[in-house]
Amino acid sequence: MGTLPAKPSLDQLRKRAKDLARAEGVKLAEAQFRIARDHGFPSWPKLQAYVRRVTEHGNTLQHPYHQDVGYYAERALGLLASAEDDTPGAKEPFDRWGQPLTRDGARAVVAREHGFGSWKALRDHVKSLVDSGEPFARAYRAIEARDPEQLETLLGEFPGLVDARGTNGNDLLGMAGATHDERLTRVLLDHGADPARGNVHGWTPLHQAAYSNLPRLLDLLLRHGAPVDVPARGDGGTPLVVALFWGHREAAETLAAHSRAPGNLRVAAGLGDIEAVDDLLTSGRGGAHRGFYRPHSGFPAWQPTDDPAEVRNEALAWAARNDRTEALRTLVARGADVDADVYRGTALAWAAAQGKLAAVRTLLDLGADVNLRGTFGGPNHGEGVTALHLAAQSGHLDVMRTLLENGADPTARDAIFDGTPQTWAEVCGQPAARDLLQ
Repeated sequence: MGTLPAKPSLDQLRKRAKDLARAEGVKLAEAQFRIARDHGFPSWPKLQAYVRRVTEHGNTLQHPYHQDVGYYAERALGLLASAEDDTPGAKEPFDRWGQPLTRDGARAVVAREHGFGSWKALRDHVKSLVDSGEPFARAYRAIEARDPEQLETLLGEFPGLVDARGTNGNDLLGMAGATHDERLTRVLLDHGADPARGNVHGWTPLHQAAYSNLPRLLDLLLRHGAPVDVPARGDGGTPLVVALFWGHREAAETLAAHSRAPGNLRVAAGLGDIEAVDDLLTSGRGGAHRGFYRPHSGFPAWQPTDDPAEVRNEALAWAARNDRTEALRTLVARGADVDADVYRGTALAWAAAQGKLAAVRTLLDLGADVNLRGTFGGPNHGEGVTALHLAAQSGHLDVMRTLLENGADPTARDAIFDGTPQTWAEVCGQPAARDLLQ
């Protein structure tokens, strides 16, 4: 395989083809075909089209890499959601391409960012992506296959890949973190990948490692200088906050050793820092930096307020999902509503969904309604759900037994699917939970 520079020149490739044709006495078309194949492309027109896009758009080009056309439609909606949340990196391309904050506008932006003049042109290209030979798509397939050797080879052939971006500004380093395979991350870091770079949502490799609860990967990225206090998807959305949102205590504690910013009540509660909880409740500063409220656009839009009751009640849910029982008792004693559903889930719902048995028991002792129906997750997922539905969905048997012992109704039906907890267990592939409910 030949090495293709980060900024390839079509004129140079044409000259090479002519020189090869003369030197070997073959037709120009044959020489062009050989050069294309040498760079991994199936044909000269495919190579030409790729080089034109790279030349015209330079470092701002986003490379298609996913073979599912629907993926790009979902990314367009996610970009629109972040732009509507005032995320600067997500708003900027709408301004650059003069597009409105609408679904069609978002699709037009995604197409233009990929170097195509229309949404249809992008879709047509994606349908043939697997056979296109484009290096970024090939590198993505190596990551998807968890193949560090192939990734290493591609980075040698195409050095510019380490700085290239895919859809919505995602780079290969961020994608590698999503696989939970540290070998891929090491290969990319060894080739000079930037651990500080975020995508259009501000999401960095450190955010991704926190999202996936990967403390060893967090350590690796931190040793390579990954910044801990960079926000994504709204003010205050640091990697630490992402870990706490999901109740990933190990990841959160790894990050908290480097920084506890932003200093608000939900972070203090999630870390179980009772001294900070008391101080923030007394000072009234607990509602700062709460612009981040969802890790992705699958969650519905919401606007946090400075209402002290909302701040307390939200912190209660963050303490619950992180199994911080002392923080739960402190917050309820200071006025938090044990049954509040501030944003997509009560404290008991989050504790049950995350399998936090100590928090479930504490909340029930504090008077939480075991059969309260509320929201959870995305709007098409959790409406009218109980804590037992959520525990059954994830197969948390000890939590389920505790809920049942405290009067949880196994016949309760949710408001979207009309399913009982047993139905949820069965649909979500939890046979032990299904059998327990039978």
